[in-house]
Amino acid sequence: MTKTKIADMGTRPDLFAESEPDGLLASVLEGSEALFVKKLSLNDRDWARLPNKHQAGVYVPPAERDGGFFPPLVSKVREKVDDAEIREAFFDIYWPAVGAPKKARLVHYTSKGPETHLTGLPKPPFRELAPASFLVIGQREGGYSAVTIDSESPDYGLLHDMLSLHPDFRSGVFTLSVVKAEREEKALSFIEEAVKAFFEGRIAELAAAHAAMPATAELAQAARKRFMEVRGIEKLDPFAMDKPGDALREISRGVEYEIFKELQSRGRALDLVRIILGEDPKAVSPERALRAIILEYPRIDAILLSAAQQRKSRAGYSFEHHIEAMLEAGKVPFEKQVVIEAKKRPDFILPSLALYADPARTDSREALVLSAKTTLRERWKQVGTEMKNCELYLATVDENIAANAIEDMAAQGIKLVVPESLKTSDTTEYKKHTSVLSFKTFFEADIAMERWPLWMAKGLVAAKT
Repeated sequence: MTKTKIADMGTRPDLFAESEPDGLLASVLEGSEALFVKKLSLNDRDWARLPNKHQAGVYVPPAERDGGFFPPLVSKVREKVDDAEIREAFFDIYWPAVGAPKKARLVHYTSKGPETHLTGLPKPPFRELAPASFLVIGQREGGYSAVTIDSESPDYGLLHDMLSLHPDFRSGVFTLSVVKAEREEKALSFIEEAVKAFFEGRIAELAAAHAAMPATAELAQAARKRFMEVRGIEKLDPFAMDKPGDALREISRGVEYEIFKELQSRGRALDLVRIILGEDPKAVSPERALRAIILEYPRIDAILLSAAQQRKSRAGYSFEHHIEAMLEAGKVPFEKQVVIEAKKRPDFILPSLALYADPARTDSREALVLSAKTTLRERWKQVGTEMKNCELYLATVDENIAANAIEDMAAQGIKLVVPESLKTSDTTEYKKHTSVLSFKTFFEADIAMERWPLWMAKGLVAAKT
């Protein structure tokens, strides 16, 4: 999916992002009037580290090419009049990572289709990137600057929050003067409520009303309800959905995260108002605000740090809640977070702990462990010990798993289960690995076709209708 959006952030990061942008991203954001952002495909980055790659740069979709962000393309003079048209533009891009400008070429070979190639890029910023990383090009008066954002870096999540990127975002142009206005418009009613409460001396009362976040299960349920209402469905039955994994990803990383951010930002903002301005509208002054910012900075820092930690901890619980709801809707038998040997707690055991632990069980297909992790990194190594004469499936919505990590997991008998769009995406490493399944394949093949008959024979499930 290509997204072209005129948006405005200013140059300030989201107040409640997990961290401030590092020097490279900040240098591109500072003074930029617009941004071109693209989630890099494997071909968009592999040219910088692998020999004999035909592509030597980044593809730019036509919508972004012709949207006014890049210089207009002009026809190249060809030796033969009947040669296919080549349209191109040359311009300088400054790369803070290499400390120098590079002459870039935006070229459209009309004989090869609609995609346009951006070449003349330095290799170092692209060479070590993980899958699904970003290219960010800033446009300002006097030229362009660019940086790559590794998908494993804190700036990756920061950029997602700053631009409110959808989970399936691929590319887009963001003019830096509208998102800020859009964000202010979205928060206008709450701003008016907070201002009114402050000058009426009720800011502490309003803060108390927004202090407590809903429980993780409650928030997850609200997200599923909103998703199902929009889709016109009554339950998350994975066997009745074309793309159950994509639904899980949109609910947990899209719908629920937006609900959570709105609730959290209101509560934290009111905390900051009380620290900086106090609770007495008659005592407000610039001097008091400045003193509070300086003297109470440790408290302010603690509030922001707590917000970041709260986001991280809730993401994992959210994913588990939605998988549980999907298993229940599909009438798949399971037990959740049961203690097995050595105090291990697999997220889900299918169909039951009793069958999993039965010493008389001879068929390894009868039971399985399903672990859920929104992001993997090295954490996948923790789940390998949960296998007990059964297969282990690791469900994730993580886009940035390198090929060697996937191969290491496969060598240990771990099968990855990912959303359908990630399994087929050209930005991830999943497509070529048989040990990586889509959620649809997991439910329809590994559960319904392979294990359901075995569970029926034991009287654990009824025949599927």
